[in-house]
Amino acid sequence: MTGDGRRLGDSRRRRTIGTPRSPAEKPVLQAIGLSRTYGRGETLVRAVDGIDLDVSAGQTLAVTGPSGCGKSTLLQLLGGLDRPTRGQVRLGGRRIDDLGERSLARLRRRATGFVFQDFQLMDELTAAENVELPALLAGASPRTARARATALLDRVGLDGRGRHLPSELSGGQRQRVAVARALVNEPLVVLADEPTGNLDSAATRDILRLFDELRAAGQTLVVVTHDERVAATADRVVSLRDGSLVDDTRLDGATAPLGALLSWEG
Repeated sequence: MTGDGRRLGDSRRRRTIGTPRSPAEKPVLQAIGLSRTYGRGETLVRAVDGIDLDVSAGQTLAVTGPSGCGKSTLLQLLGGLDRPTRGQVRLGGRRIDDLGERSLARLRRRATGFVFQDFQLMDELTAAENVELPALLAGASPRTARARATALLDRVGLDGRGRHLPSELSGGQRQRVAVARALVNEPLVVLADEPTGNLDSAATRDILRLFDELRAAGQTLVVVTHDERVAATADRVVSLRDGSLVDDTRLDGATAPLGALLSWEG
């Protein structure tokens, strides 16, 4: 919130629910009637309930909503980490929810990059080795994987930290390693689940800058967040409640000044 009570980015928001999509604009990621339920009868939980969602190439989409509304479940479904009860997920025009486990694992390695709140780095591997691993699993040579890791660590501001173990890095540095790892196979889409949730204000500012750079470079991003600073850097914000999509807001082309976002401490 700003000092006068306005939400950051309100001046550039416009509601677009029901606005027709340009025929030339094809989604790189698509959910069609997507549902995920757990239990049955009186214990039935509708974590995701009939969501239709398109994400265009190069778009940064922020997914917001209260705790327990289904944000993380939706992200896991979009990334092929979970299977829907009903509906479809399409990535790059290909349906992925009905793939076998091996095919789905190969696709995840090559076409998606994941950034988690708790980093999920391998403690026994150095920063460079953590970044290299997905490239090696995708079939890159050790030399190519190391070159990509070195370039990406430099890109995220960790030049010279490649030999450090995760335990030797700060939380913000570990998250930057996780972002580099997510980018190593040049994915169609990067999926981030509360990427600033475990970070202090200084580290959050670093991640905001990094995501802003990725957005400017045209990387497709889907970010689950409760942090309004993160949402305000997106091209589009969707809100969930009780597993359903309740709001879809596109932001005007002019991004709110990054300095204003970084100086806001909530």
